[in-house]
Order: sequence, then C-alpha cells, then structure tokens
Amino acid sequence: MSNGRRLRAGLVGLGSMGRHHARILSRLEGVDFVGVVDPMGDKHGAAQGAPVLVTVEELIDLGIDYAVVACPTALHQEVGLQLATAGVCALIEKPVADTVAGARRLVEAFESRGLVAGVGHIERCNPALRSLRTRLEAGELGDVFQVVTRRQGPFPHRIADVGVVKDLATHDIDLTSWVTGHEYVSIAAHTVSKSGREHEDMVSAVGRLDDGTMVNHLVNWLSPLKERFTSVTGERGCFIADTLTADLTFHSNSAVTTEWEALQAFRGVAEGDMIRYAIPKREPLLVEHELFRDAVLGESADICTLRQGLRTVEVAAAVLESAANGRSVSLNSEEPTTHGS
Repeated sequence: MSNGRRLRAGLVGLGSMGRHHARILSRLEGVDFVGVVDPMGDKHGAAQGAPVLVTVEELIDLGIDYAVVACPTALHQEVGLQLATAGVCALIEKPVADTVAGARRLVEAFESRGLVAGVGHIERCNPALRSLRTRLEAGELGDVFQVVTRRQGPFPHRIADVGVVKDLATHDIDLTSWVTGHEYVSIAAHTVSKSGREHEDMVSAVGRLDDGTMVNHLVNWLSPLKERFTSVTGERGCFIADTLTADLTFHSNSAVTTEWEALQAFRGVAEGDMIRYAIPKREPLLVEHELFRDAVLGESADICTLRQGLRTVEVAAAVLESAANGRSVSLNSEEPTTHGS
C-alpha cells in the first residue's frame, strides 16, 4: 500500500465471522475502524473499541468509505443496497446473496454507481491455492483434466438460513473457477438432508468447465472428520492442496518405468517424484482485507468481484435445481437450463 490516504471502514454483523472481521479491521494498516452494526449488541466483546450501532443508517452517517457485510446471508441484499445507494463500497461475505435475483440486484447497484465491491470468497487468499493458481497459470501441469474437491466437517449450528450448497459448496465452486480460469458449463448433483432441517446437509456433484475439464465436489457437514481437499490432475501430474494446513504438494508423472511387475498393477508405470512446497503462510482473512483495501484505493484489482460472486450463486442454484429435478443442468451467461441426464 503506497497511497497515504486513510480509509474509514465499518462492519455489519458481529457473528462468528463478523468477530474475525472486527479483529482484522481494528489493526489493518491504513484503515480506521469506526463502527459496527449489530442489533443484538456486542455479546462477545468483539467490537475492538468501535461503537456498536443498531442500524446501517447510523453506520453510513459516520462517513465511511467501505463496509464489510457479515450479517446472515438472507440480509445481504438489503444491507448491500443500502450501502450502494449511499455511495459506500462493500466487501460482502460469501455467498453474495441467497438468491440469483438478489445477487443480480447487488451487481447492478454497485456497478451502476462505479463502486468497488467484492465477495469474501476467502479460499482465494489461502496460501496453498494462491500458489496452485500461479503454478497452473505458468503451465506447470500442462493440460488440466480434472478438479476434485472434498469439504466436510461437523454440523455448524450457527447456520440456519441456507444449506450446505450455499454455505460450503460455494467455496469450492468459486475456487475451482478461480484456480483454473474457466467457468462451469454443466452440473449434475444429488443432495440428502439428514439433520431434520429444511435444507440439505450433503451434496455430491459432477460438472464440466468450458475447456472440458471434469469437476467433482463432495461437500457435507455431517462428518466428524474436518477436511478441505483440492486436487488438480493434468498431463504432468497432480497438485493437492490442503487448505486447513495451507500445504501444497505435487505428484509428478515420470518417464521412469516401474519394472517390478507386482507394483505395476496398482501403482501404474508413470509414478514420479512427490514435492511438498515451502510457501509463506499468512492469514487468509488478513490477505483478503489487504487486497480489498487496496482495491478501494485503486491500487489493486485482485478481489472476487460481485459479478464473479453472482456466477457462483448461479452455479449453486443449478446444483440445487439438478438435485431437485434429477437432471443435469446446463449453464450459460443468462439462465440455467435442464436436460435429461
């Protein structure tokens, strides 16, 4: 950050994610954390000394340059539109909205006013995935064949307004498009609901990107095992990213033939070296805030835009549509369309 201008920032929501945003905002270089909105107050003492307000209007009246929106997903549209109307930039937690229509309204509201707005798809700031993306862009894997993600863990009782597709699978949808640089053209999915809630708890999805890459996602919040796994397989081998530990490894194909016939059957004949990369490991949320601050200052464009966030919501909606109708869903720039599997 080279610009000497200081920004005035606010926060909407002091829930489990909002508390982390407050911690970062209170010590973010070049930013004054001026206020928090939460009608429930500051139950956990997380406001870091910033005044706790009841309404978004009160926050806007403090004269803020941007706000972080970390309230429940169902409120993103309402709060985002208030901020856009007031000419305030916004970093909105993922997913950008709970419906495709709501996400589109937010895109229009901010873009029409020329305001910087982003979506908090934090996996883009995970060191392992940032390194993976750089390596894919450099062509280290050659042609990409398949992206596989697994995201599972215990049930999050704090989530009540959406199911596992909008809450968790949106991470994998966004990171897959982001690391590969390609968009989804079709998706087919199955979901189950075992927790007694109205929303789905588990999803298994198979998709295809616009370059032909195959995609597989397995997401649930019914497992005692917490896992955040991404693998990208291509002509030169396979990258594996563990975003819980921020580790990136590469399993290479090799020209060295395995001569031991008993091993050929299950190891294959192209087993190569395995490399675990040493990469700097900064906190992803801090990186996300730094990148958005710099975007507001006009110094960077390395953020997840609202339009990209909208695309993720569209794909998530197609996942749910496919699961409900038992059909594969084709995605284009306008509306998803279903067809027989």
